[in-house]
Amino acid sequence: MTQFIQNPILPGFNPDPSVIRVGEDFYIATSTFEWFPGIRIHHSRDLVNWRLVGHVLTRRDQIDMRGFNNSDGVWAPALSHADGKFWITFSCTHNSRGGAWMSTPCYVVTAEDIAGPWSDPTPIGGSGFDPALFHDDDGRKWVVNMTWDGRAGYNNFGSITVQEFDTEKGRLAGERIGIFSGTELGCTEGPQILKKDGFYYLVTAEGGTEWNHAVTVCRSRSLTGPYELHPQKYVLSSRFQEENPLQRAGHGFFVDTPSGEWYLTHLCGRPVYDPEAYSYGPRYATGFSILGRETGIQKILWRDGWPWLANGGNAPEFRVAAPDLAPHPWPEQSAGDDFTGDTLSPQWQTLREPAEETWCTLNAKPGSLRMKGRHYLSSRFDQSLLARRIEHHKMRAEILMDFHPESPMHMAGLVVYYDNSNYYFLKISRDDNGDKTVQVCASVAGEYREPGGSGQAGDTARIESDAPLYLRVTLDTQWYQFSYSADGRHWANIGPRLNSTPLSDEYGNLIFKFTGSMVGIFACDVSEGGIHADFAHFKYQPLGNESKTAQPNQDLAQADAVQ
Repeated sequence: MTQFIQNPILPGFNPDPSVIRVGEDFYIATSTFEWFPGIRIHHSRDLVNWRLVGHVLTRRDQIDMRGFNNSDGVWAPALSHADGKFWITFSCTHNSRGGAWMSTPCYVVTAEDIAGPWSDPTPIGGSGFDPALFHDDDGRKWVVNMTWDGRAGYNNFGSITVQEFDTEKGRLAGERIGIFSGTELGCTEGPQILKKDGFYYLVTAEGGTEWNHAVTVCRSRSLTGPYELHPQKYVLSSRFQEENPLQRAGHGFFVDTPSGEWYLTHLCGRPVYDPEAYSYGPRYATGFSILGRETGIQKILWRDGWPWLANGGNAPEFRVAAPDLAPHPWPEQSAGDDFTGDTLSPQWQTLREPAEETWCTLNAKPGSLRMKGRHYLSSRFDQSLLARRIEHHKMRAEILMDFHPESPMHMAGLVVYYDNSNYYFLKISRDDNGDKTVQVCASVAGEYREPGGSGQAGDTARIESDAPLYLRVTLDTQWYQFSYSADGRHWANIGPRLNSTPLSDEYGNLIFKFTGSMVGIFACDVSEGGIHADFAHFKYQPLGNESKTAQPNQDLAQADAVQ
C-alpha cells in the first residue's frame, strides 16, 4: 500500500532547509533568528517521522545576540557531512533594519556527533547572509554565498559567488568568483551546490521569502561556471497559485535515499486570512502565516540530467509519495514541561541569550520553574521569557502559576509572542487599589492595548485567593481566546477573542519578518526589584486533526481543513 508524507514535515519551524543523508539517517538544520539556543537539528530515518535531537549554538560564547532586532540573528544554516564530521555554515545577521548595508558575519562550526558538542565558530567572511560549504571530490572545500550590495542604484542581491576555504588555516583563500546573477524574479539567495553525474547543480532561492518565492536550478560541468538554467527555470514555486494550501514555496535542496530515490526539502507557509478584513476578491498574497515559515518536502525525478518534481509541474503538493523505506516512528516527545527534571525541555527557547540560573532556575522550588522578573516584553535586553513554537493552527496552551505581585510594575503569566512589537498576554498583577488581578493585554505594531477597553466587563478580573492560578490560551486558526481557572477544571474566558493575523510574518510593512508565533511564560519587574513567579507546569496540546504521520492511499479531507 502506498504511503504518503503530509506537508509540512516540520510544522512551525523555520527552515532555509538544509537536509543531508549520512548512511541511513537524514538530518535537517533550521534557522532560529534571535531565539536561543541557535540552530535546531531534526533527525529522521524515513523522511516522514522527525525528532528534535539538539541545538548547535548552545553557549553564550558561541554567539552574542544581545540587543539584536526582531528576526536578526542566526540565518540560513547549511548542513553538510565530510571527513567524518558534520559541518554547519550560518550567518549571524544584524542591523537588517538599520540602513542599506547589513552586517552579515558568517561562520562555520563542526562536530563529530550530530548532537554535539559543536566547535567554536570560525569566521568565513561577511559578504552575504546565506553561506553554504561545498565539499568537492578532490577534497577542496568552497564557500558558496549570496552577495548583499547596499549601494544606491544597485541590486541588493548581487551575484552568487564561490571562494575556496582553507580548513587547515581556518580561513578563506583565493579569489571570490561570481557564478550566477539570478533571473528576473530577483532576490537571488540561499545557494547550495550538489555534484551529480559530472555536473555541478547550483540550487538557489529567488523571489523573496514571500508569495513569489521559488527554487531555481542551474548546472555546469565546472564549479566556477558558466551555468545554464533549468529548462523550466523554477523547479518549485507556488506563485500565483492561490488555491494551493502550501504558499511561499522556495529555498530548497536535494537529498537522496539509500535506494536511490530523490527528494527536495523546501520552505513553505500555510497562510490564514484576516477574519476582520474584507472577505471578497482574489486570495493570492492576502494571507498571513501565523506559524511562520515551515519545512515541506517534494519527490524529485531526474530526467535528461535535470531534477523535476514527480508531479510533472512545479507546484508543491500537500502530500507526496513517501520513500521506499521502513517506517520509523520515534517515541513521542513531550510537547510541554512539568519542571520536575534537572533540565528544561529542549522545546523551550529564549530571546537572544541562554536561560541561566540568575533568572530561570529549577532548583529554587521542587517541581517548579522559578523565573525572576526582568524587563518588559518590548525590550531587546534581559527578557525573562521561555517560549516554544506554535506548530498547529488549532492548539491550546496552559500553565499553573504561583505569583505574588506587589504593584502594577510586577506582572507574570502566559504569552503568545511574535516579536517585541506584536504579542498578546494574560498577566497576573496588582492594581492601584492593592487588588490582585488577571488581565488580557496586547501590543500590535508596537501600540500597547488592553483589549475590551479599560473598565469594560471581561478584560480584567479580581482574584480573591492567593493560591496558584491556571491560565490558558486557545488558538482556533484565526482567533486567540484567553481563560483562567482556580482549579484547572472550571474555566472562565477573559477578554475578547483576539485576531491571530497580526502575529504573523506578513503583518505590517516590514520586510524582514520570519519567525512565526511562539507561546510561553514570562515574568516582568519593571521596578528592577527582581520579584519572581513559580510555574508548576506548561502544557501544549494540538487540537483537531493535524497528524504528520504517513498515511495509506486514501482520500483526505480538503487541505484547508488543517488551516
